[in-house]
Amino acid sequence: MTTTPDPWHHYGRTRAERDRAVPDAFHWTWSQDGGPGPELLGDLAGQVVGDLGAGAGRHAAHLVTHHKPAQVVAVDASPAQHAMATDLYGYLAPRLRIVGSDVVAHLHAMPEAYDVLYSVFGALDFTDPREVLPAAAVALRPGGRLVFSSLAHYLNGTPAQADVVPADLPAKAPDGSAATIRRWVLQEQVWTKVLDESGFTRISVNVLPTTSEGPR
Repeated sequence: MTTTPDPWHHYGRTRAERDRAVPDAFHWTWSQDGGPGPELLGDLAGQVVGDLGAGAGRHAAHLVTHHKPAQVVAVDASPAQHAMATDLYGYLAPRLRIVGSDVVAHLHAMPEAYDVLYSVFGALDFTDPREVLPAAAVALRPGGRLVFSSLAHYLNGTPAQADVVPADLPAKAPDGSAATIRRWVLQEQVWTKVLDESGFTRISVNVLPTTSEGPR
């Protein structure tokens, strides 16, 4: 059996070697230094929360440590990211559950299991919205909430897509060779349309200002 090389093998590895702390703050912005925080998720006390595309688990660890949820489930398909999150924050179990899984498959296997789902430039950026959003709707309990941050335009300044189409972006395989990842960078009205088609209601979009110079 052949497997696809993990394009997230190198991501966050340098930081993990020098910073093992639970972050004191939670940010939605790309620069991770401003804007709204976890209050967008609502009161998490006693709630079951899912982090979709959790990476090293830093946002999930923050919520477990500072916001008293019943449990946060940090889901990521990358074996490297799953291993990194387990190494960094595995000690927060059982309130932090770190799951190595395709996000769509995980959500379909967890009907009405979650009160809140979120993604900070995570799986909702890198999974076809027509697959992940209906799956998220299945996994949320009635009245549940999905909150995610995504790019308003490509990092080089190219405008977001006017339809549900991805771009192939450069990445690096574990051996350092060139690889690609698919990312969905969509205009506001496109996100709104696909969210509506997936069964979500009370949809709102906030465009957050950049905190740095340049197109980001």
